[in-house]
Amino acid sequence: MKSPLLYAQAALTVTAGALRSRLQTLQQEVRDGDDRGDSPISTVVIIVAAVAGALLIAGGLAAAYGRANGKLSGILGG
Repeated sequence: MKSPLLYAQAALTVTAGALRSRLQTLQQEVRDGDDRGDSPISTVVIIVAAVAGALLIAGGLAAAYGRANGKLSGILGG
C-alpha cells in the first residue's frame, strides 16, 4: 500500500508543472501583443445604446396606450 503523502506530492508536482506551463503561455501571449478582443469602451457604448433604445420603445408604447385612453382594452384581451 502506498502512502497518501506520496500521492499528494505527485499531485502537487503535476499541478505545479501545469501552472508553470500556463504562466509561460500567458507571458508569451503578452509579449506577442495579440489582439485580445473588443475594447471595453465599445462594449459599454453598445450596451448603453441597446438599453436606451429599449427605453424609447417602451416609452413610445406607453405614450400610445395613454393617448388611446384605455380604448385598446378589447384588442389586448382585457
